[in-house]
Amino acid sequence: MIAKQDILAAFNYRHACKEFDPTRKVAPEDFEFILETARLSPSSFGHEPWQIVVIQDMALREKLLPVTWGAQKTLPTASHYIAILARKTGLMPEDPHVQHIMHDIQKLPPERIEMRSKVYRNFLESDFKLLGYERGVFDWACRQAYIALGNMMTAAAMIGIDTCPIEGFDQEKAEAVLSAAGALDARNFGLAAMLAFGYRKNPQPAKTRRPMAEVVQWVK
Repeated sequence: MIAKQDILAAFNYRHACKEFDPTRKVAPEDFEFILETARLSPSSFGHEPWQIVVIQDMALREKLLPVTWGAQKTLPTASHYIAILARKTGLMPEDPHVQHIMHDIQKLPPERIEMRSKVYRNFLESDFKLLGYERGVFDWACRQAYIALGNMMTAAAMIGIDTCPIEGFDQEKAEAVLSAAGALDARNFGLAAMLAFGYRKNPQPAKTRRPMAEVVQWVK
């Protein structure tokens, strides 16, 4: 098991790195490890409503630069740069993606699939009221995609790799750039966030966070 102090050290090490050292590259095996932590991340009902696009094409990064105000220094300098896409469609019980997950990935028997589909439909219809609400489905998928994003950032920090999560972009224009490059199926996916990886160029400031008493409320 990993020591608690080592985990906390990684959390304290992690900062939103705004500029990377362009001469240093993340080793392929390290980046594969980080991607594997995303692949193993949990999602509601296990439906994995995300897609990860690794953007190493510098010409495509340059096209993203004018519409991504939050990555003016990270886009050009990051060793690796990803777009995290979330589903806008395909998350209804009868949709091919959900059926593929239950049949081929989870390998559920027919009776479990039938029962699970009923529970899932009730969840969508009654609990979260997402049936027929495409924007709501996308927002729900984005919240799940952020679990994978967080896991990648933590995993990277634990092996000494810096990251910067990015929401500072014009969503419609950034999606258009990715779509034109064949990196995004705009009918079924939207851009949830971006994430840059590399090694910090400059020292990072001390981490500041609210004290625990302001963050946590106990109900006993």
